[in-house]
Amino acid sequence: MDRWLSSKHFCSWLGLCPINKKSGGKILQRGSKKNTNPATLALRKAARGLHHSKSSLGAFYRRMRAKHGGNKANKATAHKLARIIYQMLKNKKEYEDIGEEQYQEKYRKKVINNLKKKADRLGLKLVEA
Repeated sequence: MDRWLSSKHFCSWLGLCPINKKSGGKILQRGSKKNTNPATLALRKAARGLHHSKSSLGAFYRRMRAKHGGNKANKATAHKLARIIYQMLKNKKEYEDIGEEQYQEKYRKKVINNLKKKADRLGLKLVEA
């Protein structure tokens, strides 16, 4: 894995990163790299198979699918899988899934903290019920 400097470089090589061509602050073209890399295709198929999984990755896929739609959720989950694979191979460690319930609780806390920060910026106070 020394060929790539970071997981970002690895994901870019796989074609799982968005491409935003800008000029003068204006986005001229956006999309993704056309890629027929077998590893990319395998990751996208694996991501598609997480729809019914009771894991944190399955919960991530379902959340992205509800928010952005099927194709973008598939690509986002494949990107997350690629980052996990890179870290596993680079650090020689096994992947430990935290589970769907802990993932949902972690995401819920993150959303509540963001709402508190927004309320604080507006001069309001957020009270939990």
